[in-house]
Amino acid sequence: MLWLALHFHSLSLEVFSRGAAVPEPLAVVEKQGSRTRVIACNDAAAACGVRVGMAAPAAQALADGLVVRRRDPEAERESLAGLAVWAGRFTPSVSLEPPDGLLLEISTCLSLHRGLANLLKLARAGINEMGYAAAMACAPSSHGARLLAQAGIEKAVRDPARLEQILAALPVGLLDQPQAVLEGLERVGARTIGDCLRLPRGGVARRFGQSLVDELDLALGRLPEARAFFVPPASFERSLELPAPVHDAEALQFAARRLLPELEGFLVLRQAGVQELELACRHERRDPTLIKLGFAKPTRDAGRMQLLLRETLGRTRLEAPVHTIALRAPLVLPLSGSSTDLFQKTREADGDLLLERLRIRLGKDAVYGVETAADHRPERAWRPAHGPKRAADANRHRPLWLLPSPLPCHDGRLKLTSGPERIESGWWDGGDVARDYYMAEDRNGAQLWVYCDRVSGEWYVHGVFA
Repeated sequence: MLWLALHFHSLSLEVFSRGAAVPEPLAVVEKQGSRTRVIACNDAAAACGVRVGMAAPAAQALADGLVVRRRDPEAERESLAGLAVWAGRFTPSVSLEPPDGLLLEISTCLSLHRGLANLLKLARAGINEMGYAAAMACAPSSHGARLLAQAGIEKAVRDPARLEQILAALPVGLLDQPQAVLEGLERVGARTIGDCLRLPRGGVARRFGQSLVDELDLALGRLPEARAFFVPPASFERSLELPAPVHDAEALQFAARRLLPELEGFLVLRQAGVQELELACRHERRDPTLIKLGFAKPTRDAGRMQLLLRETLGRTRLEAPVHTIALRAPLVLPLSGSSTDLFQKTREADGDLLLERLRIRLGKDAVYGVETAADHRPERAWRPAHGPKRAADANRHRPLWLLPSPLPCHDGRLKLTSGPERIESGWWDGGDVARDYYMAEDRNGAQLWVYCDRVSGEWYVHGVFA
């Protein structure tokens, strides 16, 4: 097995800061004993002299305009779950490591992502796009990978002997042991994991407990570890609190971008797509503003969603400041793979994107397609379609361009090239027809679709071939 560990070392800070394009000085505080202290701060706050462990009042006195937020464990849990949903795009074997870690079993999916190096590159890009920072490490054991990531050692170690050599240099403080055990190890001079490994196993178990021995064996891969894998939710809805109220809809684009990779990972894991998205903009003391995005066909491409979102937000006016946004996929549709050739797929995607952008700019009712109707009469065999429909196979004996109404044919020098196709229909609704259709060519070489009315004997031009 090969495990990828992701350690989100600034998660308590990023749940508040990742929605801001330009970060303000921000510090996260937590009550420790009788005092409230800084547990995390961003670079802007650190530049003002704020440090982790500093009392909250002292930090506010140092940095003018410092935004102080109390730690929100619930928001951290939700963010970690959202990251697990995103990680499903790489492998379904994702395990939560609260409060700030994920473990991915990736040995079975390396070929799918063109090797380990490319997978790590994609993971890094996705994490940055969502506004997080993480240390990444790989090891044959999940616990060993987690210890490497927590120590900030970003290595991909596959050899167990090499893993033991690297882990031996790590401090015992990284182990998941009670404080009393860590202090006891310090007293006997065991300051690193290597020091613990050199101690007699029996004596270590008697003095510090079997859990310490088991944890060392788990880290080295000597003891199997049963892990529960994350089960993604049945539907997608993620919210993001903004650092400050936003008055302009276009300014919401940066924050909304943070949520799209999570949605893409959710859809990849479900092998599904969405045809409609809802972005809820929440205000104080009034109902949310709902912004809807519609796609010509189901998609899970975050880049395409972002482009349509930018078009939509640029034409939206907010009636009140927004403090939180929520992205929701109301309906998830199966999205199977396609075996069409590369160039045709590109042309279809470009056409769909053009249709979606035109609908945003001109209105949904101003742009539509055409679908077939169950009627043999040519003028009634089609109708406007606002949603994507499966087109019927083209009939090469019928033109795509029909005239608004048939025109009498006075040119007797038409050359009939094929036919007839007899149509007798419509007697039940008063629009009955009895016609024989032919393909014809006029003296200029134009290809026409003509018919002879079997009742009157008159000839008419009904369509033109390209």
